Amino acid sequence: MSGADSSGVIAPPPVLYLGTLLLGSVVHVAAPLSLLSTTLAHWVAGVLLMAISAAFARWAFVTLRRAGTSANPYQPSVALTTTGPFRFSRNPIYLAMTGLYLGTSLLVNSVWPLLLFAPLMLVMHHGVILKEERYLSATFGEAYAAYKSGVRRWL
Repeated sequence: MSGADSSGVIAPPPVLYLGTLLLGSVVHVAAPLSLLSTTLAHWVAGVLLMAISAAFARWAFVTLRRAGTSANPYQPSVALTTTGPFRFSRNPIYLAMTGLYLGTSLLVNSVWPLLLFAPLMLVMHHGVILKEERYLSATFGEAYAAYKSGVRRWL
């Protein structure tokens, strides 16, 4: 869905992240290439990164709900959310998804998802984030411009 009432992203971001992770995992099964030697370190780092990312995502979703707007890029944004994790990042949910992706890559101890990470970020940047930024600029005007000038896209 595209139009004045939504950002017109190319695909739901969770599908992009999960699809890329699945592709990397399938390639890993076919041609295993471990990231680290078998140690507890990759497991601990992966779990820690995933836990922090999940908590950050939860905080962002709760903040959006309290603001009365949706995280769904196919639904209209009815409020510009600048509180909670949105004070630190214009894309805290995507930041959290990135942490979950990287944490999972560490857990499965595979190089393949990491090799697919750069293409994923290019698709997210051009097919999702820039489209959302244009939509939010058109929807919220100067308020979004001021927010954008004071808060970084990622961190």
